[in-house]
Amino acid sequence: MHIQGPFELILFGGLGDLALRKLIPALLCLHRDQRLPEGTIYVLTRQALSREEFLDRISQALSAHVSDFSDHDRTFLSRLCCCVVDVTQPESYHDLAKQLNAACQNRVYYFATGSSLYLPICQGLQQANLISAQCFVVLEKPIGHDLLSATAINKGVAEFFNERQIYRIDHYLGKETVQNLLVLRFANSLFEHQWNHKYIDHIQITIAESLGVEQRAGFYESVGALRDMLQNHLLQLLCITAMEPPASLDPDAVRDEKVKVLRALKPIVGDAIGANVVQGQYDAGVSNGEPVVRYRDEPGVDEQSLTETFVALKLEIENWRWAGVPFYLRTGKRLARRTCEIVVHFKQVPHSIFPLQHKSTMANKLIFRLQPDDGVHLMLCEKRVGPGMNVRPMSLSLNPTTVKPVRVPEAYERLLYDVLSANPTLFLRHDELLEAWRWVDPILTQWQQQEQRPEPYTSGSWGPSAATLLLAKDGRLWDENS
Repeated sequence: MHIQGPFELILFGGLGDLALRKLIPALLCLHRDQRLPEGTIYVLTRQALSREEFLDRISQALSAHVSDFSDHDRTFLSRLCCCVVDVTQPESYHDLAKQLNAACQNRVYYFATGSSLYLPICQGLQQANLISAQCFVVLEKPIGHDLLSATAINKGVAEFFNERQIYRIDHYLGKETVQNLLVLRFANSLFEHQWNHKYIDHIQITIAESLGVEQRAGFYESVGALRDMLQNHLLQLLCITAMEPPASLDPDAVRDEKVKVLRALKPIVGDAIGANVVQGQYDAGVSNGEPVVRYRDEPGVDEQSLTETFVALKLEIENWRWAGVPFYLRTGKRLARRTCEIVVHFKQVPHSIFPLQHKSTMANKLIFRLQPDDGVHLMLCEKRVGPGMNVRPMSLSLNPTTVKPVRVPEAYERLLYDVLSANPTLFLRHDELLEAWRWVDPILTQWQQQEQRPEPYTSGSWGPSAATLLLAKDGRLWDENS
């Protein structure tokens, strides 16, 4: 079902960091491209603001995050309505109902709040008769704190919305390069025939941030890197990379294959956690040329905090395609630079006929870069110009080049349009969410029971030394120069 005619988008947490940085700018871009149906966007907040104060706050955010924001975008601002709602108070939902258009049943509820508020919001909407079969609900990650809480939230939301109406969002799946990965794999026999343990040595997936916790210390202290990034973003990228070819692009066909990957993950439990999982916490150092404090000295952080700001792990997928192929995943804050990459390392040539070259330089790599700039690069070998048979690595860009560059939609822009188009392909299904938590839970439980202190690492570095050792003991190194 595609939303036809007028609609209403109700944005909970409407003046929060996510809404101001990502969601409202994405809605503006959809409006510019005439892909946003007619209707009103209700920005919900607990703050009482005048119309002028509200528009000033929105304009400041759009000026900061949309490069060409101007007076020509005033028609978009006219579509925004600020509503004061306390999501913990049932009477607030009746007040909200009075402001909505009772004749409009096409509604999207976007929960840009902590997941602990999802059930109270659903209950409030139901009591105010604001839920119908034409409504969709978008849930932000992380959904839950562990398997038990995620199960409870899943079950609770399902009492008010059926699975067809629920969109569990992971914005990394909306990135152009992630979808290009699917096309390169399943539209090219060149890659798909070599996408297995016979030709691939190992795969690395990195999501690195140069920033610290900034203004999110209160949230981050209760979450940490494993819940915030690995349980969702990294495992989703892993699923897209490792999944079997789906029978079609039907949403459930794609998601069925992703669930199979999660179910095939070899459990990391007991002593294997210490051997295969590294947690770290950033110390003082230099980031982007400026001195920065350690995590424990950040405003709002407990000075004895055991929250991890870095996690790296080695995992295996127990199926025929990936038997014996290690996957190395890592994510962290205050690292050397901001980047997100999937690097597929193909096996080395069995015998080098070029005696001056170390055969490790002959190994091919396929690099999918998601940030800071999208791109796909294939690392090959070529002859160096000049006398002799000297070999050097070279990069073959697989990005299409055009005379007039095409604007690449932001991830949230693409995913919001998919919600409006009722296309759940790039959203998590309920069983997908629970399988990810089921695999992560033993690691979290052991960390909590042992109260293990994360290994400190210098801000501006690539993380703790144990993360380097994780690969070094297998004779490998992190790919940090691509």
